[in-house]
Amino acid sequence: QVQLVESGGGLVQAGGSLRLSCAASGTIFSISDMGWYRQAPGKQRELVARSTNGGRTNYSDSVKGRFTISRDNTKRTVTLQMNNLKAEDTAVYYCNADIATTRFSYNINYWGKGTLVTVSS
Repeated sequence: QVQLVESGGGLVQAGGSLRLSCAASGTIFSISDMGWYRQAPGKQRELVARSTNGGRTNYSDSVKGRFTISRDNTKRTVTLQMNNLKAEDTAVYYCNADIATTRFSYNINYWGKGTLVTVSS
């Protein structure tokens, strides 16, 4: 069984910073893409940032220049450094990863339970 566990959410004032972390655990053979998505109240879940296991990254336009995604393949973790936070960044942030549990299996997409980020203006 695979688990993605997020940490680091909370309340911060506009202009502040937060760092989110996500750790993958369980029966894991390999992890390809890892990333972060978010869902604000009344809105659809959207991509925030994503990283391949080779380190290629992509960001949504709304966070470029403010957020940085990084991962540690050895520790099976992915972090999201969020700077210059804005009220519109308020959302539940979800960790996401494509994981193969054996060398013979296809990747399965997994989600964490989410961590709430609230930015006060």
